[in-house]
Amino acid sequence: YALIGAAYYAHSAQILADTARVLKRDDDAKRYAAEAAAVRQAFCEHYFDANGKLQNAPETQTAYVLALKCDMLPENLRAQAARRLVDNIHSYGDHITTGFLGTPFISSVLTRFGYSDVAYQLLLQKSYPSWLYPVKMGATTIWERWDGIKPDGSFENPGMNSFNHYAYGAIGDWMYRKMVGLDTYEDGAGYKHNKIQPYIGGGLSQARASLDTYFGTLSNSWQLGDAKLTMDIEIPVNTTSTVFVPTTDPASVTVDGKLLGTLHDLASETVPAPGTAGQFVKLELGSGHYRLSSAFTPKAAEVTTKR
Repeated sequence: YALIGAAYYAHSAQILADTARVLKRDDDAKRYAAEAAAVRQAFCEHYFDANGKLQNAPETQTAYVLALKCDMLPENLRAQAARRLVDNIHSYGDHITTGFLGTPFISSVLTRFGYSDVAYQLLLQKSYPSWLYPVKMGATTIWERWDGIKPDGSFENPGMNSFNHYAYGAIGDWMYRKMVGLDTYEDGAGYKHNKIQPYIGGGLSQARASLDTYFGTLSNSWQLGDAKLTMDIEIPVNTTSTVFVPTTDPASVTVDGKLLGTLHDLASETVPAPGTAGQFVKLELGSGHYRLSSAFTPKAAEVTTKR
């Protein structure tokens, strides 16, 4: 509990510092930022060794997730801690073991540190504990416990066994922001400046989602087949989007059927895609409907099948 409290203390102080900066309350921003930094330093010294390994606390998935989500570790330890998180997941047979506090962030942390393939493994796992275990047991809502109904058909303690409970449904946030790629930037409040950056994986051949923003509908629909990726996106009026097109051949990217290389008025750059196949081609687009395509070959382990 102390580890969790310290992580959220620093996280809350950082939110206050960022808010104060936006409000141009510089003294408050400095005070809260200094408080967050002090807690992080104490946290790191007490709970982590020089190799990014937990000490003075059980090595749980939640502990690693919160340390990484809340930026409690210096840059030089984060990759090592992320690797230990992945090793922990593998040690449980590629199962999630987090509760209400770790589950909302585990998949996004994995993607952030280049392990989207592991995030997909967790998403598509069917045995307990997993998101699809309840589905296999007949669930049509999110349960409060991973095993609200046990494999033998018996029930958990009715004192804590809701069958309509949001907490583990937090995976939906990752599906919107990372699987389909609908996200936003802090410099454009209220989806004024959007990010569209899908992470392809899990053997999925298609995904789509939309979000009704104040300015209109923001959406992305991607399809994968025959080593080609197609993205159909909609950007609301009076907004802009930074779009990242996954590709294994940057020269193959097209915008509305025209090769990107021939569109001299449209700036682009190629950026890394850690832990995934290929790279991202980054574009800046205004409002409208676009069809983007690229050559894309998934990792060998990611066989393209429709689920």
